[in-house]
Amino acid sequence: MAEVITQQDERVAWLAIPNEEALDEDLRKLFAKAREKIGFVPNVFLGYMVRPNHFRHWFNHFRELMQGESELTPAEREMICLAVSSENQCLYCLVSHGAELRQLLEDPILGDRITLDYRRAGLDERTVAMLDYAVKITRTPKECSEADINRLRALGFSDEAIFDIIEIAAMFNFTNRLASATGMMPNREYHALGR
Repeated sequence: MAEVITQQDERVAWLAIPNEEALDEDLRKLFAKAREKIGFVPNVFLGYMVRPNHFRHWFNHFRELMQGESELTPAEREMICLAVSSENQCLYCLVSHGAELRQLLEDPILGDRITLDYRRAGLDERTVAMLDYAVKITRTPKECSEADINRLRALGFSDEAIFDIIEIAAMFNFTNRLASATGMMPNREYHALGR
């Protein structure tokens, strides 16, 4: 029989995580804000505390991509993240961003279908093309061509939106590799969100 690991026994990541009390005040405030807003500190925050200054740069970039000005909706941005994370089989991002997409769509079934297999989720041609390009960037970036850009333009994406697709895909390829290589585990709380 498999050993059952409780939440208290579960490791955040394979690397040593500094105690929260040892962190700079700005990071402790961010953790407190996360606890207030969502009820817990995302393990990706904790996992990054091996290099707090790197976290600050990553987090600012992440927030700009996922919450900053863009023609892409928040749900479309999460879909890109999930298409990339599915391709990379990143447990942390599939669970955490799957939860975010379920909440944004207010449809847990559609959110789960997109997380597991966007091609069979019943999405429109424009959205599937956007996600196909994110997967191409992930799998075979050297095969990206101007024809890919022209197809997205023909489906109504501006050059700024296309750049956003590319940058979000690139960010999540980076983040997936970081999470997987450090053994980051998604917070258990994510599994219940948006259901």
